[in-house]
Amino acid sequence: MRNWIFVRVDTDSDGLYGWGEATCEWKTRAVVGAIADLEPLLVGRDPRDIEQLVRVMKKHSFWRLGILGTSAVSGVEIALWDILGKSLNQPVWRLLGGKVRDRVKVYTHLGLGDMRAVYESTDADPIVERAMAVIGRGYKALKAVFIPYTHYHAPLPDVNRVAQIMQALRKAVGDGVEIMVDFHGRPASIGAALAYIAALEPERPMFVEEVLQPGDALAMARVAAQTQVPLACGERLSERAEFDELFRLRAIDIAQPDICHCGGLLEAKKIAAMAETASIGVAPHNPLGPIAGVAALHFAVSTPNHVIQEEMVGAVPWYGEVVDGPIRMIDGHWQIPEGPGLGITVNEKACAAHPFEPEIQLAASQAILDDGTVVDW
Repeated sequence: MRNWIFVRVDTDSDGLYGWGEATCEWKTRAVVGAIADLEPLLVGRDPRDIEQLVRVMKKHSFWRLGILGTSAVSGVEIALWDILGKSLNQPVWRLLGGKVRDRVKVYTHLGLGDMRAVYESTDADPIVERAMAVIGRGYKALKAVFIPYTHYHAPLPDVNRVAQIMQALRKAVGDGVEIMVDFHGRPASIGAALAYIAALEPERPMFVEEVLQPGDALAMARVAAQTQVPLACGERLSERAEFDELFRLRAIDIAQPDICHCGGLLEAKKIAAMAETASIGVAPHNPLGPIAGVAALHFAVSTPNHVIQEEMVGAVPWYGEVVDGPIRMIDGHWQIPEGPGLGITVNEKACAAHPFEPEIQLAASQAILDDGTVVDW
């Protein structure tokens, strides 16, 4: 589905180095280049001064970093926490404030790492089949993407189809499984978004995600004022200020910062603290690689208003070959890691066996209406 960008930061202390992840789908080469551009700002500095080094990367870069630059910063920052934890022989979650829960609730996507299964699920039968497969692997919560490509109007047949799929999905999994529906920012108007939300509402989704394109907090607030369904967004926001407006307007119920895009673990903790002040939960975006998953685990263990964690463990058959990590799932929950740092070992030889390949560009062939109008993927 996507290339993983692993970041290794070495120190001048023998055998002490850290690993991070800066995965940003469809932008792999750009992010790798951004990391190389940041490197001269960091060489020779103390890797334990994490806040200071992040400030250096952001403030001495001159240009606003955007999603590419903050993804690069995130990968480095996560690696610095790994170094700090190893140097103190403590797990990262303890350095982030300590344990606030005994296990972490998680969910995954229908289709896991099969990109076409995730994004091309438009019929009830295969969606139900994939949902049952996910439950069979021990998950108690799942997310699906079946909102049609939409412009400013939601056609009634499309709205009815969404309702039928959701009804079939709820009937199949029962009330004991949480269902989340990702709109992927496809509706271009508040009215279109509300039409689909209303179709889903009777089956009580845990939340609906990115019901509009990111960046318009006022529009999200208008949606929030007209529905009882919990709203989530944040995966495509890279600045704390972008979350601040959503929080001030109480426009969402769940914030979804991506630790690998927003600036790293410490920045994600700051966003979570802002959310908690506004009575908003956090469910970090994370359909990424194994290092991102472990970073999300340490974040979840130490963050009081964490609700549920997105994950993609086993997205490819060799998932566990490239990184040996502490993630263990029991009864739909990740368990608490105890090893120092992130607690991971990266097999660089196994990584080399899976070189960069351009990701599949589904949008170019899919996100076009019958009349030729280009819409959001």
